[in-house]
Amino acid sequence: MAKAPARKASTEPAVPNRERPNEPERYSASKEELLEFYKQMLLIRRFEEKAGQLYGLGFIGGFCHLYIGQEAVAVGLQSALDGDKDSVITGYRDHGHMLAYGIDPKVIMAELTGRGAGISRGKGGSMHMFSTEKKFYGGHGIVGAQVSLGTGLAFAHKYNEDGGVAMAYFGDGASNQGQVYESFNMAELWKLPIIYVIENNQYAMGTSVNRSSSEDQLYKRGESFRIPGIQVDGMDVLACRGAAEEALAWVRAGKGPIILEMKTYRYRGHSMSDPAKYRSREEVQSVRDKSDPIEAVKRELDTLGVKEDELKALEQEIRKVVNESADFAEQTPEPDPAELYTDVLVETY
Repeated sequence: MAKAPARKASTEPAVPNRERPNEPERYSASKEELLEFYKQMLLIRRFEEKAGQLYGLGFIGGFCHLYIGQEAVAVGLQSALDGDKDSVITGYRDHGHMLAYGIDPKVIMAELTGRGAGISRGKGGSMHMFSTEKKFYGGHGIVGAQVSLGTGLAFAHKYNEDGGVAMAYFGDGASNQGQVYESFNMAELWKLPIIYVIENNQYAMGTSVNRSSSEDQLYKRGESFRIPGIQVDGMDVLACRGAAEEALAWVRAGKGPIILEMKTYRYRGHSMSDPAKYRSREEVQSVRDKSDPIEAVKRELDTLGVKEDELKALEQEIRKVVNESADFAEQTPEPDPAELYTDVLVETY
């Protein structure tokens, strides 16, 4: 039998040369902008601490996942979005993203406590909050579900030609889900306007990313789909904002999706029921001491001449807002039993 001719080695590069986004620069914020970033991050921190207290007192039931430590990501990224046309979707660690998109803390806290005045009428709880008015589409309890839904939001933006961009958050644990890669493939094929944000807090539900992911440099996860990625210091709000600027320039230019891997860290357990025995207290304290996003901005404000008294006044203002949201949540009534039959279908039957 004749031997098949040997195949010639391809002279083509394995991955064709193609345009890449620029390396993002750290955002140069004015004193007023930096104060606003500080205020928003502090609001998320104090709100989440209060939510933890209310959970301990039994006012909040079910699951509750706090955002403490990750505040710079939501504030830095979402401060660059256009709230009138850009949409946001995330997983079940969602309180901080809602606050960063300007949603009233009272209706968020009321939702946490299952009250009728909550943003989802008390029926969504911690993990399932929506505000279509603010273009915030959840809050999703199934790991990675929001990635394909966010890709659908991006398709809607492109189909409707409304100029909007979808920002879809997911974690390092969700980055191994199959629907993530199906979404990547479609988004690049159709050049959809979407920023995929991987909030890599390093432990998923309780397993280190180094133990659970064969490729732990998660910004590279889109390479086989020709989606560029950028790795960002997620503990630095100005680095986050700078990355958002670069990602938005890429997507709004019609170049398709982009991935931002935000290297961040959560100080609390995965949820309120997680004792977090998979890491040491010393490790958590070390991160707090060296990399806390709020303390970092506080130091920058000090160099800009913002006095301690001004920051203390801001702290008091934030605590007042948070306490008022907790009082509102505790005092408003639970949903009427008839609400059980509403919001099940789009139409009324």
